[in-house]
Amino acid sequence: MKGTGLFKILIGGLAAYELLGMMKAGNKTVLRPPGAVDEDEFLALCIRCGKCNQACPYDSIKMGKENLGFGIGTPYIDARDNPCRLCDDYPCVNVCPTDALTGINNVYDVEMGLAVIDTKHCIAYQGMRCEVCYRECPLIDEAIKLNIYVKPDDPTHAVFAPIIDPEKCVGCGICEERCVIENPVAIRVKPRVIKGIF
Repeated sequence: MKGTGLFKILIGGLAAYELLGMMKAGNKTVLRPPGAVDEDEFLALCIRCGKCNQACPYDSIKMGKENLGFGIGTPYIDARDNPCRLCDDYPCVNVCPTDALTGINNVYDVEMGLAVIDTKHCIAYQGMRCEVCYRECPLIDEAIKLNIYVKPDDPTHAVFAPIIDPEKCVGCGICEERCVIENPVAIRVKPRVIKGIF
């Protein structure tokens, strides 16, 4: 009897520990709105009021469901569905009552994430002219530049390959939304884990 009770406590504790780790780790993969403080602090500061969601003029900010674990009710952005448009006045940041979103004066203060190109699926790297992510980037020729070179197996054609400057990319996700490739998309925004580190 005593052994069974102890076993249940141990199993319950182990399950809770694993669930806690899974939920916290899961949140680190979410793209937060501009000005989000580091994830652990964000989860502590965010009161799940939804003001940022209501203030977003593009409906880019969603509120987390149960799949976000401890992040339930917190704001996030699904870049492929509806990225951040980098509003001039950052209404989401301005309405935040707790400084969970803070410190944004202009676009260069934004550090949501970093775009990463899957060169195996990007058609520009295969030699087809695309440039969609490059042309749609709000920081054109800064965050995304073109590396133009002669195609190795075809000296009469050039490759216009997009490259990301990690110092300039703010992680808005517009490139991911506009990518013409599906399953998998050829460019994705990787959320930042710690401010300044991707």
